[in-house]
Amino acid sequence: MLGYFGAACVLGIAAIGSAIGIGIAGQAAIGAWKRCYMNNKPAPFILTVFAGAPLTQTIYGFLLMSNTLLPGVKAGTIADGTALGIGIFSGLAMAMSAIAQGKAGAAGSDALGETGKGFSQYIMVVGLCETVALFAMVFSFLI
Repeated sequence: MLGYFGAACVLGIAAIGSAIGIGIAGQAAIGAWKRCYMNNKPAPFILTVFAGAPLTQTIYGFLLMSNTLLPGVKAGTIADGTALGIGIFSGLAMAMSAIAQGKAGAAGSDALGETGKGFSQYIMVVGLCETVALFAMVFSFLI
């Protein structure tokens, strides 16, 4: 039963991180749009990229759960304790990645909303945060 709990943990913890990251980045995007409207400047729609970026960690949690942990636990090829450990710690890595990504996206939204410049530089930092979640998922697949 612990193996199934581990499979649920990876998705649930990653999704919690995504929700927090989206909330952080979304608040900043809304604030940047408000400042644009107040200054009669066009509000850049591209800020939705920053707000939505942390959502992908939920997808990574789902992929790890459905493609590795659940089949491995059902087949008995992954021990319950191993599945639990992978689920908790990979989920936490993905959650923290999403939160960091939300913070980076918030800064990018603020800067882009203010200057209208630098999107490619800001999105690179957001992508670096994403890389942590990708590594957690891929390395967990290898276990």
